[in-house]
Amino acid sequence: MISELKILTGKRATGTYLKECYCTRPFKIANVREEPSDPVLRLMMMSSSPGMLDKDHYRMDITVAAGTALHLQTQAYQRLFHMTAGAKQEMTVHLQPGSTFTFLPHPMVPHEKATYTGYTNIHLSADCRLVWGEIITCGRKLNGEVFRFTRLQSITHVYAAGQLLLRDNLLMQPGFTDFQAMGWMEGYTHQATFLFFDTHEKVSLNETADRLHRYLEEQQGILAGVTHTRGNGIMVRLLGHSGEQLYECQQQLARLLSA
Repeated sequence: MISELKILTGKRATGTYLKECYCTRPFKIANVREEPSDPVLRLMMMSSSPGMLDKDHYRMDITVAAGTALHLQTQAYQRLFHMTAGAKQEMTVHLQPGSTFTFLPHPMVPHEKATYTGYTNIHLSADCRLVWGEIITCGRKLNGEVFRFTRLQSITHVYAAGQLLLRDNLLMQPGFTDFQAMGWMEGYTHQATFLFFDTHEKVSLNETADRLHRYLEEQQGILAGVTHTRGNGIMVRLLGHSGEQLYECQQQLARLLSA
């Protein structure tokens, strides 16, 4: 089933509002902004489906208009069920000049024999801030489904002014990949990616990267690395044993960006 979600923000004197929204089943968007004076538009992406099923195809298109700020949340963990043909998600994000977008979804849980491919393309303009994350678990760990899915691939591109700043291609194939090998999971079961880009002129992220690194060094049960990317960005890769821990860790990393 093809499912679509489109979001366009708008700017008012009081802050950001939802200018346009279109979604088909199983998607639904809820405004979860608690304070009317909050200039940031806070939306929750909800779904009436328990997760992605075989042959599901999600298409998401998000445009954050000039001078607006959007914080998009998810409702719960994203489950990928038993599949034959597989499921696919395509997400395109456009940040117009002076905009801010934050998206730190709940962890993805691939069930036994799940097959999934995700494509994310993010386009940045001048004076933008992007906070983006992804968490992939080994499966239903408490049920004994540790790396029992068939194939999972997540491809992320970040562009600015038509130039490619970052390409991240994560491919996990149990049976073909030795997850315990050096350079892979090394005994951990969950992995996460955290991205931060700031395209304002003359902004240095050296101090920000050091702040994130100091926080991560204090966390127990997590292995993490922080690196600078092209285009004034920071990429953090995390390994852990709990999706909830990595999720909370990413939330804290986002809070540290404005510290």
